Amino acid sequence: MTKQLVYIGLGSNLQDPVTQLITALNALANLPDIKLVSQSSLYISDSLLEGQPQYINAVACLETVLTPEALLDQLQQIENEHGRERKERWGARTLDLDIILYGNQKINTERLIIPHPQMALRSFVLMPLLEIAPNICLPDGRVVADLLADCPSQNLKRLSS
Repeated sequence: MTKQLVYIGLGSNLQDPVTQLITALNALANLPDIKLVSQSSLYISDSLLEGQPQYINAVACLETVLTPEALLDQLQQIENEHGRERKERWGARTLDLDIILYGNQKINTERLIIPHPQMALRSFVLMPLLEIAPNICLPDGRVVADLLADCPSQNLKRLSS
């Protein structure tokens, strides 16, 4: 398998979310067959579900030879190590790691859909992605900057660089 640039969305709104993201980024950097190329600033945004704490989000760029499914397995292992419980869709969580883009591939399997199917509706994914990849386009040619211009803000604010 050839090396691929992969973009991972990170999010947390439970148990010290900033620390959750920092330790997850460290865990990503220490995985075999993965190189952490860059990471965005941290951002805070409202939850998609009313009544939940705000989320801390970021995006990381990785270089890997892992297949998308093998990468997903690694990401889920990190989530589990951070106490992730899967109770409800878009529910509060200690850590969420999503493969947003895997090279220029389109993938649609039972376990994995890439590009992430909801990314065009999530400023908390698009803004940090553009921070580290300002000219990025989706595999279908859509320009991410254009998607962000049409996306609800979700009260997104940058926390750090």
